[in-house]
Amino acid sequence: MDKPVKKVENSRFSTTSSPLWQARPGTLGIFAKEPRPGQVKTRLCPPLSFAEAAQIHHLSLQQTVTALAPLQPLLFYSGDITYFQKNFPGIPLLPQGEGDLGERMAQALLTLHSRGDDCALLVGSDAPDLPLPLIIAAYAALASAAVVTIPAKDGGYVLIGERGHHPPLFHEVEWSTSAVLEQTRAICMAQQLSYAEIGSWEDVDNADDLVRLCRRAPTLAVSTYAAGILRNYGISG
Repeated sequence: MDKPVKKVENSRFSTTSSPLWQARPGTLGIFAKEPRPGQVKTRLCPPLSFAEAAQIHHLSLQQTVTALAPLQPLLFYSGDITYFQKNFPGIPLLPQGEGDLGERMAQALLTLHSRGDDCALLVGSDAPDLPLPLIIAAYAALASAAVVTIPAKDGGYVLIGERGHHPPLFHEVEWSTSAVLEQTRAICMAQQLSYAEIGSWEDVDNADDLVRLCRRAPTLAVSTYAAGILRNYGISG
């Protein structure tokens, strides 16, 4: 049985489906954490303060949800639901549940599968300028692959998708390290799962990543805010 979805009406987000997105609503999940100072984006500190890093996280999440709203995602949240209800009205919300990162990701994908599509995709909010065409191409790749990722340049991935559910993908992975992508490839080989990679993108984890985001996507609200903060620390964004 599906978990209940908590939803606030009168969305300010455009959830009109993209004409290039052929998946059912709820095929894509966004993994999100409440931006509490000292608990998010701590690798930005220093030079940023915990409060500034939390604001970067907040703006990155806002950009991610706004950009992906046409793909009609579910948002899997960690933290106080009132933050998500206030900031993302109209976006379906589900708690991440218990366990380590891999266990929570596996459960989120299983929930997405249970809503009627054999294919499911999961992204985080650390790549706020991730292009929609890459996500759409990742979904298309699942027509022939059992597993798809969009690799991150730090050795992880910014998206994982699967056709059918494959829990071993999330077992014995060293999360938040540069080994994640290589370990995922090895699991696919060991499990004889066909695997595809679609392009690559960059997470924003540290100050250097933030500088590159500002230069790559200067018009985003997160970039505008970050550039101002970085200038205060004598860093050119």
